[in-house]
Amino acid sequence: MFWKIVGGLLLAWVAFMVIGSVLGFLVKAVFWVALIGGAAFLGAAAYGAIKGNDKKQIGR
Repeated sequence: MFWKIVGGLLLAWVAFMVIGSVLGFLVKAVFWVALIGGAAFLGAAAYGAIKGNDKKQIGR
């Protein structure tokens, strides 16, 4: 009986470690994708602002 409890606790510990590592990887991956996407968006917005095409303005 004692070894079943120890085995169950060990199995639960391994499961939590695996789930935690997978979730940690996913959180880091989402963070880096958001960071790269934000940098690309800011770069595109800066390029559009610097380009300054007057043909797109309304009322001119």
